[in-house]
Amino acid sequence: MPFLDKIQQWADERPHDTAVVVAGRRVRWAELRNAATATVPAAAAVTVLAEANSVDFAVRFAAAVAGERQCAVLDPAWPEALHREIRARLDGAAKPGTVAAADALADGPPESTFLIGLTSGTTSVPKAFTRSRQSWRKSFDASIEFFGLRQDDVTLAPGPLAASLNLYALAECLYAGSEFQTLESFDVGDVHAAITHDGVTRLVLVPTMLRLLSERGLTGGVDAAGVRTIICAGSKLDARTLEAARRWAPNATIYEYYGASELSFVSGTGLSAGELDAGGTGIGRAFPGVEVRILDDEGAALPDGEVGNICVRSGMVSNGYLWGDDGQALRSFAGWFTVGDQGYLADGELHILGRRADMILTSGKNVYPHEVELALASVPGVAAAIAAGMPDDIRGQRVVAGVVPAHGGISATQLKAGLENILARDKRPVQYFSLTELPTTDRGKVSRNMLLDWISGHDHRVRRLGL
Repeated sequence: MPFLDKIQQWADERPHDTAVVVAGRRVRWAELRNAATATVPAAAAVTVLAEANSVDFAVRFAAAVAGERQCAVLDPAWPEALHREIRARLDGAAKPGTVAAADALADGPPESTFLIGLTSGTTSVPKAFTRSRQSWRKSFDASIEFFGLRQDDVTLAPGPLAASLNLYALAECLYAGSEFQTLESFDVGDVHAAITHDGVTRLVLVPTMLRLLSERGLTGGVDAAGVRTIICAGSKLDARTLEAARRWAPNATIYEYYGASELSFVSGTGLSAGELDAGGTGIGRAFPGVEVRILDDEGAALPDGEVGNICVRSGMVSNGYLWGDDGQALRSFAGWFTVGDQGYLADGELHILGRRADMILTSGKNVYPHEVELALASVPGVAAAIAAGMPDDIRGQRVVAGVVPAHGGISATQLKAGLENILARDKRPVQYFSLTELPTTDRGKVSRNMLLDWISGHDHRVRRLGL
């Protein structure tokens, strides 16, 4: 397993219903099954998919995991030299089961590996981890229950299918028998058109995309009243994004969740129509089938409110790494797994502070950029914020922050005043910069390293704010 048996079922029961739509090209359940079945004989034991969004991607992905086959999905934007390096490593590390040209479009054994995931990266070889068919099936059951996915939903995930968020959304919809849509590439106008004309009821995306869609949708009068579910991953929503999304899609339940490719889902929360509870570090309660604990570096449990490693126990955790495991990337404490994210529990709710690698050590104090960013985002006049640590001869590191003004300009004095009562003094930025836009990767994720590069390189998108 995890979803080929479902494709067969939907093709038998609803052959003419739409399964997948990519940039207006539509494929029905029977067509998807037949095309994937015809592709299986040519599918290798390990298939490497490195291509842009298309209906053919969905077909080839389904064929690539038939039987005991395995599939590795690479970002087509990565350099060709990196692609070659990954392919060479897969040749030596991957261990697929027995496959034959005569194999049917059928799921392999539940415990067998079907997916080789790659962590994002462009400057070094990404880590490679594996997932079993059974782990994804359990993930589907949990996410369908938590997010309330229905067969009559139309899901639009406008990002690249090479990204785990969107690849999972595709597979989840195939499992649930629910229509999935995406675009050749992210475009605000194309997303608005799909919502207006294709009956989209469910959005799966990162916060930066939601911000653009909501604010421009409000300006352009794009009606999103038919959207009933918005699922955001990558970072916690700031107050301004949540407010804009609530106004633009007034009937939607807006979900935030914490998870990792290696762990799958960990915790989440859903804000129903009318709720505007933003800010803070809370990211909800444990997902169905997931246990969460906070452990120290020796594996001892920590009490409520004390910061440590966010550790999980569930049947959705990955099998581990094919390569790239430095002993810290995915640690296990007697069956409790962590990727190094730091946080704490309070009355059953998980609070996430961020990766230990992102932590800023300034004058002997630990500062998590995530806390600073949430505080800045609540200051009037701030549209978005990002914080990072710069080398400092006296402090070790100093906290710096970049803000995108909501309208007009904003001063460092206004920012300092806005943080007075909401952020401890030793966590406040030493320097502030005005940004024309947030520094983001090609996948829409905010990059703190890019901010530091912009500052040191005097990029035109950055202007220092005087005190």
